[in-house]
Amino acid sequence: MIKNVIFDIGNVLADFGWERLFLRLGFEGEVFERMADATVRGPYWVEFDRSRMPDREIIEGFYSLAPEYKDQINLLYEHIHEMTEEYSYASSWIRELKAAGYSVYILSNYGKTAFENREKPFSFLSEADGKVISFEAASVKPERKIFQALEDKYGIHPKESVFIDDMEENVTAAKLYGYEGIVFKSREQTEKKLAELGI
Repeated sequence: MIKNVIFDIGNVLADFGWERLFLRLGFEGEVFERMADATVRGPYWVEFDRSRMPDREIIEGFYSLAPEYKDQINLLYEHIHEMTEEYSYASSWIRELKAAGYSVYILSNYGKTAFENREKPFSFLSEADGKVISFEAASVKPERKIFQALEDKYGIHPKESVFIDDMEENVTAAKLYGYEGIVFKSREQTEKKLAELGI
């Protein structure tokens, strides 16, 4: 029996709009592609989410992949907290699930600097029953450690929980750990999948 609904943040409860931010900062054409490959699509980005390395070391990693774009990398870092925008339905969806008797938790990869420097905290965080963000666990999805951190913190049992994420590899991992899992495409599609689980 499902008792817990666990949400990712990026592209589920909030738009991970790195492309929009890049364009707003003036990164177009070749600059856009090189910057993306060096940062959000590159091997060092996950270290922001894990937050075990100092930011300066991660930025040096970005530099090593695009040394001619140091100024742009610095500009991106100054605005990194502006990359994600909350969806209008996020808080109300959580409230609806709670009103139906489910506990709702947040489990997300999100870097400490970007998360803590947001001008306006995500409103849905206060609606949820709890959260574990990757920098708090020094682990990222799909690693077992971050799921274990949520289980230990809130006494969650995987067999009583459904995990919702836009990344298929994270949902596949969650299923291996004993959770029900839904790959998020839209709220409507996800609600249909939840209904199939009796939620």
